[in-house]
Amino acid sequence: MSHEAGPVDDSPATDTGVRSGFDPGAGFGARLRAARMERSLSVRELARLVGCSASLVSQVERGLSMPSVGVLYSLATVMQCSLDHLLFGPSGSPAGVHGQPPVHYSAAQAGANGDVVEPGFTRPGVVQRAATRRVIDMASGVRWERLTPSHDDRVDFLEVIYSPGGHSTDLRQAVRHQGYEYGVVVSGTLHARVGFETYELAAGDSIAFDSLVPHEYLNKTGDFVHAIWVVLDGQGSGV
Repeated sequence: MSHEAGPVDDSPATDTGVRSGFDPGAGFGARLRAARMERSLSVRELARLVGCSASLVSQVERGLSMPSVGVLYSLATVMQCSLDHLLFGPSGSPAGVHGQPPVHYSAAQAGANGDVVEPGFTRPGVVQRAATRRVIDMASGVRWERLTPSHDDRVDFLEVIYSPGGHSTDLRQAVRHQGYEYGVVVSGTLHARVGFETYELAAGDSIAFDSLVPHEYLNKTGDFVHAIWVVLDGQGSGV
C-alpha cells in the first residue's frame, strides 16, 4: 500500500476549540478496501465478521461515512492491523510527517546527546506541531487527534474530543480489546463506564484500567470535552 499523508489543517479554530475545514476521512476508505482485498474478503463477508451492515462498509470504503469507534476497533481486529495503520497509513513509510522529508542523522551528529546512530539512519521527527496533527472524525461525535509525529506500534497517544452528546460506541455497547489505557480529562465532564461501574470525570480527573474490561465513554453535557488518552500495546483504542 502507498503512504497517504493525513489531513493538514491550517484553518482557524472554531469557538469550541476544534479546528475546521479538514477532510475527516482522508485515505481511510481506500486503506480499508485495500486491506479487505488483500485478505480476499467481500464487503458482505467483512460486514458479517465485524457485525455491521454491508452498506456501512461500502459507504466507509467510498469515503461517504466514518464508522464509530466500536466498529473501527472491530475492523482493525478482523484485518489484524493497528488502528493507526488504517487511519493514518502504513507504519514503514520512509516519508516524514504529512509528507515532509524524513530527518537524516549522521554518526557525527549523534554524539551530542550520547546516542549511537548508524550513518544514513532515518529517524522520524520528535515534535508534533499542534497545527499539523493528523485528525480523524468518527461517527457518534468523537474526534481523534494523533499526538505522535509518526506511527508507533507500541502505543496510541491521542487527544480525544467529544462533541455534546458524543459517545465512543455503537448503540451504547461497550467495547473491550487488548492493552491498558490511561486517560485524563483536560476540559469538560466525561462519563466513563468501566465494567459495572460508572464514573463522572471532571477536568483534571484521570482513569487507568485493563482494556479487556468492557468500557465506553459518553459526553452528556452541552459542551465539548477534551481528553488526553494513552493506550499501550498498540492493539487499538476503544476511546
